[in-house]
Amino acid sequence: MVTPAASLRVVFFGTPDFAVPTLEALHRSRHQVVGVVTQPDRARGRGHHSQASPVKQLSERLGLTVLQPQRLRDEAFLDTLRSLDADLGVVAAYGKILTDAVLAVPALGLINVHASLLPKFRGAAPIHRAVMAGEPATGVTIMRVVKALDAGPMIAKATRPIGSDETSADVEHDIARLGADLLVEVVAALAEGRASETLQDESEATYAHKIEKTDGIIDWSRPARDIHNQIRGLHPWPHAYSDLQGERTILLRSEVEGERHEPHIDPGTVLDARPDRFAVQAGVGIVRLLTLQREGRRPVTAREFLAGRRIEPGARFVSSRMAP
Repeated sequence: MVTPAASLRVVFFGTPDFAVPTLEALHRSRHQVVGVVTQPDRARGRGHHSQASPVKQLSERLGLTVLQPQRLRDEAFLDTLRSLDADLGVVAAYGKILTDAVLAVPALGLINVHASLLPKFRGAAPIHRAVMAGEPATGVTIMRVVKALDAGPMIAKATRPIGSDETSADVEHDIARLGADLLVEVVAALAEGRASETLQDESEATYAHKIEKTDGIIDWSRPARDIHNQIRGLHPWPHAYSDLQGERTILLRSEVEGERHEPHIDPGTVLDARPDRFAVQAGVGIVRLLTLQREGRRPVTAREFLAGRRIEPGARFVSSRMAP
């Protein structure tokens, strides 16, 4: 039986910015982070320079042991992982499916910080998909890691509303911190032997597919509300986009302006191109564009965008057919 004051030895698995608050919270807690597993350095940016993940950068500042296996089945990695003598594994957006051999290492198993209210939005892109679906709320679930993807028993949940104009970036920032606080509470409960687990209802499970660049293609025949949700759901990456006057235009911020059906106006038609109102007809309703970006240029307000090129009512946005 673990005593209330027990300090667990924890190995952490994580890679992107989302995982940073959880590692910071664990490091501040009474528990000991004995090692960090993160993905190998990748070539990033225009210069394609090798760059460490946000989790590795934080780990090095904190003086933590960092492991970056190319393959989780490598015996050298598994031997090193076992030598850490971890009681518990914590996963936050690591980015790879954990093997049976890894799952068997910590005495208390592994738990995961998943950015949805399971069993909804299992998978790689729960926040983006929730925003794109127009969900009124999302949250975070601390669950036990099992072989099936995001299907393990749930230990704790916390909910966060999604504002009608919030982007995925807005929501992710809060969910990362919400999950970090909840994770530390769950680790304490596990250490003290008072954590309880609830099976997921498989009949309610949905899947959040990985985001691809082609998800950004706007179909103007869809309702304005759906297009608005696509624009905010794909911010900060890969963004929603459409062709205007033969040039790809990235749409960064928008509003829904009315939801009436106008059968005599083709979807994608510019209704108004004034500095204070850049409005486009959708299949049902009107999308008002607030922030845009010409390909290769910086983001600008609608006023700045219209000042830089001549666009008249009747011009049309056309759905791109190729990813950027």
